[in-house]
Amino acid sequence: MPTLLLRLAGPMQSWGTKSRFDERDTDLTPSKSGVIGLLCAAMGIDREERAPVLELARLRMGVRVDQPGVLRYDYQTAQNVIAADESKVHPTTTSRRYYLADAVFLVGLEGEDQRLLERAHRALKNPSWPLFLGRKGYLPSPGVYLEDGLREEPLQEALKYRYLGRDWPKDEEGKDCESVRCLVMLENRGSSEGSLRMDQPLGSFAERRFGARFVVPHWVEVKRVPEPTPA
Repeated sequence: MPTLLLRLAGPMQSWGTKSRFDERDTDLTPSKSGVIGLLCAAMGIDREERAPVLELARLRMGVRVDQPGVLRYDYQTAQNVIAADESKVHPTTTSRRYYLADAVFLVGLEGEDQRLLERAHRALKNPSWPLFLGRKGYLPSPGVYLEDGLREEPLQEALKYRYLGRDWPKDEEGKDCESVRCLVMLENRGSSEGSLRMDQPLGSFAERRFGARFVVPHWVEVKRVPEPTPA
């Protein structure tokens, strides 16, 4: 079954699924709703459209953690915020917003619809709208598109793709390791075993309806790819 791979890397990214009011959370790995939203932006799918979102949501997702990043937060302010009971207007309120700094993830989306994955792959190279890592202003660097990211292999095998982290891990003697074990979080379609995630899109993004899915941890071994010798 084919798999589409995406690189999610940048100075800041945020994948909130439980945010309420003035505190905005982030999960420690990309959310499915966030990844599908990114694909919708690349493919030019309007937030009012329902069928294309559900088509993408049927893909099975896995995430490999190459660099977990550092959990941080910043403050933002909003002015003239109306109270819930409309009794007054707050002149200024502060909001704490969490994000991951310098994280790198490899995301895989597996499905039987080869043409859908091909369209998504082309769109990532030439996106219709700007792409963000979960929040406007959080730009991917380097880009999401991987030239060889459309793989003719199942999800877990595809997630053995080359390492995307900044520095290849070294052993106790300071030498490059021959391989590295990376944590992957795989969507579990067979049972309710695993961690619950409320990030499965159930309609258009304008509807803001999300259902449950379960993810289970696994490990994959990623082999070192030697740098080419200069001519």
